Amino acid sequence: MIEELDEWRSRRAAKRVKPGDGRPLKPFRWWQLLTRSVLSVEVAVGDGTTSVFTVEVNHLGDKESGEVMAGLYRDGRHIAESRTPAAFSVPGGTIEVATSGFGLKRCHLVGQDGSERQLTPDPRSAEGRRARLAREHPAASRGIGAAAVAVLVVSVALLVPQLGELLTRIPPVAESLGVFVSPVQLPVWANTALTIAAAVASTERALRLRYHWLLDGAGN
Repeated sequence: MIEELDEWRSRRAAKRVKPGDGRPLKPFRWWQLLTRSVLSVEVAVGDGTTSVFTVEVNHLGDKESGEVMAGLYRDGRHIAESRTPAAFSVPGGTIEVATSGFGLKRCHLVGQDGSERQLTPDPRSAEGRRARLAREHPAASRGIGAAAVAVLVVSVALLVPQLGELLTRIPPVAESLGVFVSPVQLPVWANTALTIAAAVASTERALRLRYHWLLDGAGN
């Protein structure tokens, strides 16, 4: 059942792909750290040759539709585009791209044999800088990652019950289900601080393409 659902999602994503316009890939700029992601992978295309496929995502969304778009480049030239989640067919597999409100949650090359390979981020991008931190300071990287998870666990434990109470106080819901009284009651300033901390933690995880439906999904 799960495999059939994944296949249906892949087919649906593939239908959203539109041809590219051939424009060149623009170099990454420092002011795009939190708004643009650029990741690449080298793929064998036959006859002993390879091509570099690059995914570009503008997290601010399309100027007209507001939808987050992913562009696919081959050897620096734009060949396809799709709103996310996206599935781009390349020789030997499919590049799958998915985003959340905090950045990327998936950008992998899925081979025809089911193998997965995460694309390599541009070293100048936020994802690339985070990857360099992991390589050069693995202990610090693990500590930051653990702290992000801890913040999200605490946020879910404290914020979700309060949100549940707010939802059950909506008249139609209260009439049918009754009002749930949260065992946690925090002042506004504490909830605001916790929300900001959760957003920062989810952003940190997005830089490593980490995503959990409950932890990051609740923050999103």
